[in-house]
Amino acid sequence: QMQLEESGGGLVQAGESLRLSCIASVSVADERSFSNFVMGWFRQAPGKEREFVATASWSGENKYYADSVKGRFSISRDNAKNMVYLQMDSLKPEDTAVYYCAAAFRITTMKTKDEYDYWGQGTQVTVSS
Repeated sequence: QMQLEESGGGLVQAGESLRLSCIASVSVADERSFSNFVMGWFRQAPGKEREFVATASWSGENKYYADSVKGRFSISRDNAKNMVYLQMDSLKPEDTAVYYCAAAFRITTMKTKDEYDYWGQGTQVTVSS
């Protein structure tokens, strides 16, 4: 079992930056560790489906981004601290959404939300124009 908790959301103006953080707590009874999970960020705007934003492989070496955020957002992870981050630069009003941290143990595409086993409660990001 894993619990995820996001932080760092808020209200910013277009062009500004935010850094989201997600801390993972793995159950003592679980033989897996944080580094056994692919970590991803997804977002959901009002009235829309939850969509993929970014993902990092187990070591963090491989990273993938949605086309809409490529070049502006950067995902990173610190396995020693059980943390994953999303640095968001040059924010746009269309980035407004609830952002979710997610963890996947068995993965195929790394970009499909159904592959992720554990989810945080989400943190609101609002970008004003």
